[in-house]
Amino acid sequence: MLKKAFLVVSGNAFGSALLLLRNLIVARLVSPHDYGIASTFAISMSIVEMLSYLGLNQLMVVDKDGDDDHFQRAMQGFQVIRGLFSSTILFLIAHPYANFLGIPEIAWAYQIIAVIPFINGLQHYDNHRMRRHLNFRPAVVTQSVAPLIAVILLWPIAMIYSDYRIMLVSLLVQSVASVSLTHIMAERPYRLAFDMALMRKATIFGWPLLLNGIMLFGVFNGERLIVGRELGMAQLAVFSMAITLTLTPTLVLAGASQSLFLPKLTAARDDARSFNWFGVAAIEGGLAIGLLLLLGTVMIGGPVVHILLGAKYEAMLPILVPMAVMQAVRVAKSGAATVALAKGRSGNSAVANFFRILSLPLSWYAVVQTGSVFTVLWIAAAAEALGFFVSLRLAAKRTELLLRPLLIPVILFTLACAAAAIDNLLQQPQTGFVANLSWSRWVVAAMIIGGLASMTALRGYLVRRFV
Repeated sequence: MLKKAFLVVSGNAFGSALLLLRNLIVARLVSPHDYGIASTFAISMSIVEMLSYLGLNQLMVVDKDGDDDHFQRAMQGFQVIRGLFSSTILFLIAHPYANFLGIPEIAWAYQIIAVIPFINGLQHYDNHRMRRHLNFRPAVVTQSVAPLIAVILLWPIAMIYSDYRIMLVSLLVQSVASVSLTHIMAERPYRLAFDMALMRKATIFGWPLLLNGIMLFGVFNGERLIVGRELGMAQLAVFSMAITLTLTPTLVLAGASQSLFLPKLTAARDDARSFNWFGVAAIEGGLAIGLLLLLGTVMIGGPVVHILLGAKYEAMLPILVPMAVMQAVRVAKSGAATVALAKGRSGNSAVANFFRILSLPLSWYAVVQTGSVFTVLWIAAAAEALGFFVSLRLAAKRTELLLRPLLIPVILFTLACAAAAIDNLLQQPQTGFVANLSWSRWVVAAMIIGGLASMTALRGYLVRRFV
């Protein structure tokens, strides 16, 4: 089982790394203004996914009839309808969306992107069915090879285009490759069925996931839309790249942490002592991921940005640490969500994310008044902090988790985030490794290491598991 979990995590990590590499390559090839436009393509598809996501792939895994051939055909038929609906919506909102962002001349590109949801709707669901039998190879191949193809073909695409159209074509290539791989890796022939009863069942299953998807869209894209509309595409490029560099590693590590802890927590949910020990370790895992992100950003963030993106993205340096603080607090919530999920409390994540959604109007107002992305980041960080403490309280109340062992790690985590923010005010990240390492940064690093050292449950779990 551990080997299968490692396969899934490593496949997700490899796919995420390739997508990050693609974004970095495109950012180096085009101007910040064009990269800002390119980043809006993914946001536009997220809007449609948010409005139509029903978790049909998850239903294939968890439903008792998931192995049934007719059930699979019905889910594939429903997926085609969903893809057609999403494409129609995206095509219709192309002009309003472009006008909202102040780039009406790009509406045609959003209309072309509208074909991608339809292409994705043609995927074969056999890879999801195979996951029922712990056969993760088809899913991992699809998640890894499709972005690899997109990265490899960037060079010939760049020979034809020299602006945001590089990303447009790359997204189309990745979509076609991903859907093609689901058919290549499938065991059953691809057939469609349109069963109203099963569609109704899938809708009932998926509406909570739809609501959570709306929350997640606000969490991951709300501030980007605000920055793009009010501050322009060049500022959006810098803001989006800062999100990409700090969000990608936290998503990968949070997924790995959940893969490690969720099975243990589920198995121990009737043993209060074991459940509490694993629960504390899982929450410390989320805190540790945030601290590691903060450590890397404070110590080497500036030089890494300079190496990866060059001088044209040095405008990112002032917001890099505030972005990392916000992402560190966001990922800290993942441990409490895993603990709650182990006892069937899937709504904890939505409640914790609700504060971030509520903060978006305030962020918009602040940007209009100040014209600064700093206000957006600090408002988002404050909202994430509220969500973090609420998620801890909900986990304790709904699972009877004891929070006392987390007191020192949480206090040190909070102090480390505050110290990083203060250090950023005193001296922003530098592009040189030596110039970047001032005495105040070593103080922040020492506080982060102290926070990591205080996580006794996590350390004990990792030693027992791997050493």
